[in-house]
Amino acid sequence: MAAPKWVTLRAQWLGQQLRELREANSLLLKDVAEYLQRDPSTAGRFESGEYPIRRPDLLALLDLYGVADGRRRESLMKLSQEVWQKGWWDGYANEVAGAFVDYVWLESRAAEIRSFDNTLLLGLFQTQEYARAVIAAAEFGAEKQQIERWVELRMTRQEILRGDDPPRLSAIIDEAVLHREVGGPECQRVQLRHLIECAARPNIEIRVLPFSAGAHASPTGAFRILAMRNPYPEVAYAETPKGAIYVESPDAESFVLTYDNLQKLALGPEDSAELISAIAKEMR
Repeated sequence: MAAPKWVTLRAQWLGQQLRELREANSLLLKDVAEYLQRDPSTAGRFESGEYPIRRPDLLALLDLYGVADGRRRESLMKLSQEVWQKGWWDGYANEVAGAFVDYVWLESRAAEIRSFDNTLLLGLFQTQEYARAVIAAAEFGAEKQQIERWVELRMTRQEILRGDDPPRLSAIIDEAVLHREVGGPECQRVQLRHLIECAARPNIEIRVLPFSAGAHASPTGAFRILAMRNPYPEVAYAETPKGAIYVESPDAESFVLTYDNLQKLALGPEDSAELISAIAKEMR
C-alpha cells in the first residue's frame, strides 16, 4: 500500500482560503466543479491541498467568488505560485520527513524567528562538527553517507543568515545546553565561540536562561515561532516523540506568551555573551 502523499502547509493554506471564499458565497463543491468544468472530487482536492490549483483555475475562482481587491488577488496568486515552486530543500524531500521539509520552507521565508532550546543548540547556530555529532547520536542506525547529507542540509539552511535580507533571529538558550559537551570538549568549545560570533551579528539576539532562573514557562521543551510576511500566518513549531506539530495564529499566541515569559527570566544579550565566553574558557 502506497504511503499517503504529504500535503504541504502552503497547499493547505491556499485550500483553506479557497474553501472560506466558497462558503462565504454560499456555494457547494458541485457548483464550483460545474463552473470549472471539473469533477467535484477535483474541486475538493483543491481545497484540501491534495492537488494544488493551477493559475487558470484560480483566476476563474477568484472571479466566481467576486474577489475584486487587487491585494487579495495578488496574495492568493503568490501563494499559488509558492505551492508549485520547487526550492533547494526539495532535493532532500526523500531523506527527511515531509513535516521537516515544511519547516525548512518556513525558515527560508521567515522575517523573524524566535526560538527556545533546552537540550541542543538551534540548527542555524551549529558548526559542522557539532551538527554531525548531534545527528549521528539521534540517527544512530543511519549510514555515514546519509548522516553527511543531513549535515549538508543543516549547513545549507544557515545561508539565510548571510543573505541580503536575513531574518531577525532571537534565541533563548537554557544554560544546560552550553555545558553539554556535544562531540567532546573541543567540539563544544569551538561551538561556543561560534555562538558568540553569531550573537555579534546585528540581526541576531542570543539570551541565556540561567540555572538560577529555576522553574520556567516551557518545561516541555524547545519550540520555534516563525513570523512571515503576508499572506502567511505566524506559525509555532515544536517536535514531539510522535512527530512535529505546527500551530498557526491565533493559536500560536500561547507560544508567544511562553517565549515572552522565558525572556523575562533570561540574561540580557551582553551578560549572556559573557557567560557563554566564560563557559568556553573553562572547558577542558
